Amino acid sequence: MAQHINKKARFHSVTANRLLDGEPVYLTAANVWSDVITDAAIADGKEEGAKLLEQAQAGVVDQIVVNPYLFDVDGEDGEAKPLSVREQIRAAGPTVRLDLGKQAS
Repeated sequence: MAQHINKKARFHSVTANRLLDGEPVYLTAANVWSDVITDAAIADGKEEGAKLLEQAQAGVVDQIVVNPYLFDVDGEDGEAKPLSVREQIRAAGPTVRLDLGKQAS
């Protein structure tokens, strides 16, 4: 299971790919999957991150998502903002054209 976290990072969220269409999705505090990153639950610390990742496994068992993993976010204001370029791209959509993907909305 891949994890994209920095050992010094404080806040984490869980992402995966939806099996139906391959879109990146985020685990929410209500334990459902959303395609909007600002809906993502934010774990404060390693223990909470591990619990969040464990909750995400239900989505794998139910065949909703594949490959859930933790990633670093800036969660100071209560809204998940990805820290890595990789996760920023996954959250926004393709980088080739700004009229495609989530950034087009």
